[in-house]
Amino acid sequence: MTSSCYNAAVDFLERNISQGRRDKIAFIDPERSITYGQLADAVSRVGPMLARLGVERENRIALVLNDTTEFPILYWGAIRAGIVPVLLNTRLTAEQYHYLFEDSRAKAVFASSSLLPAIREAAAGVPTLKTVVTVGSGPSPRLADLLNGEPAGAEPATTCADEVAFWLYSSGTTGHPKGTMHIHSTPMFVAQNAGVQWLGYREDDVIFSAAKMFFAYGLSNAMLCPTAVGATTVLYPERPTPKAVFEMLNTHQPTIFFAVPTLYAAMLADADCARLSMPKRLRLCVSAGEPLPGPTGQAWKERFGVDIVNGVGATELCHIFIANRPGAVEYGTSGVAVDGYRLKLVDECEGEVADGEIGELWVSGGSGAIGYWNQRAKSQRTFVGEWIRTGDKYMKRPDGTYVYCGRSDDMFKVSGIWVSPFEVEAALVAHPKVLEAAVIPAADRTGLIKPKAFVVLKDAFRQEAEDCLYEELKRHVKEAVGPWKYPRWVEFVESLPKTATGKIRRVELREQRS
Repeated sequence: MTSSCYNAAVDFLERNISQGRRDKIAFIDPERSITYGQLADAVSRVGPMLARLGVERENRIALVLNDTTEFPILYWGAIRAGIVPVLLNTRLTAEQYHYLFEDSRAKAVFASSSLLPAIREAAAGVPTLKTVVTVGSGPSPRLADLLNGEPAGAEPATTCADEVAFWLYSSGTTGHPKGTMHIHSTPMFVAQNAGVQWLGYREDDVIFSAAKMFFAYGLSNAMLCPTAVGATTVLYPERPTPKAVFEMLNTHQPTIFFAVPTLYAAMLADADCARLSMPKRLRLCVSAGEPLPGPTGQAWKERFGVDIVNGVGATELCHIFIANRPGAVEYGTSGVAVDGYRLKLVDECEGEVADGEIGELWVSGGSGAIGYWNQRAKSQRTFVGEWIRTGDKYMKRPDGTYVYCGRSDDMFKVSGIWVSPFEVEAALVAHPKVLEAAVIPAADRTGLIKPKAFVVLKDAFRQEAEDCLYEELKRHVKEAVGPWKYPRWVEFVESLPKTATGKIRRVELREQRS
């Protein structure tokens, strides 16, 4: 796509109207549903509304929204008006929101009513912020009133394909989140390559993503890919517990279900869900956000008869760029490159490594961000010409299949041999008594580095003697992945520190015990 006139919102929404889907349901949440025609009408009134609030072309607005029908209205409405929506995590503290409001210089914040206390506290003292708008019931100004006050929509802004359209903030596993800037051509590139070519999205699909739309995986699952083909998306604004997810699946009978590995594991381990079944219409389950442990995928297939198609993505690429293929899932691998993306593995000198060797993954594709906001050094480190450095270590087999080894800053050597925390964690999770595990390097009495594991047990086994369990897990890991990789220490914990997107914060475990 060239840098000629192009507006992503116009492309996505007018496509559905022109193809006869004005009366088709686009989004459903617990309170209401909205057709493509109603969505297009509401989106066209967002621009005039923002103008009345003093938000000008190329300004930014922050969206701190639960997954409801207002999310696509504001997202596409801002983009259509040439204004940049900044999508923010809904599970942050007031202090964290204050940092993000100042960093993004948002002119307005749109926040779900349940999140308002933290948002109002965070907004105090931010010089660029003009107003906080309530989405849902609550204090004025309210989004519904503002949109209803606009008599008609406006013409879309004349934008170009290379113009910044929206921001996503990185999940911040290693420090402050980074404002990642995506352009107008990104949504359709993602929808065509990851959505249509990889997963085969269709107009008659019903999509349910437990992963939320404030981060890249959920945004693409629930909005970009389905809207591009005129499918219907079911939205759930609350925290996706196993019980709630099963209720959504059985109530709405989706054809494609998206979640993160943590949720799949929790659903398998939940005693109340043991006898529940998947919807008959369900044709695909998809996992991303972090690598899917092979034992979790295998257990899911045995229990429910549906494969989990594992994919790997990044905020900087907006969605998935390596994936297993539907119908050809190989658990324990990340799969092959998604159409439209090029991959290479490099060593410390940035030379490509041979098949079978571990290297850092670099990715090139049309959905790549243009950089981080006000973070020049980090931008230069991550964005290298057409390539984006992921920070992930991989090994490529001769058949082109990629096997995940861990984050570059998580890998360590034991007895001179590289150890992948993910490999040891996957071995631990394969044990029937283990729900989750995280592995970090730790020094023994002589200063040599060895693996240390933090293990969350399934509820039924939490009362067992820890010494006996340690010996049992040690033997299990030795047999599964090698005698030098077993954890020399195991700490049994109630939970693991994670980002809001479900990724384990190993850096926090290292810092707590440094």
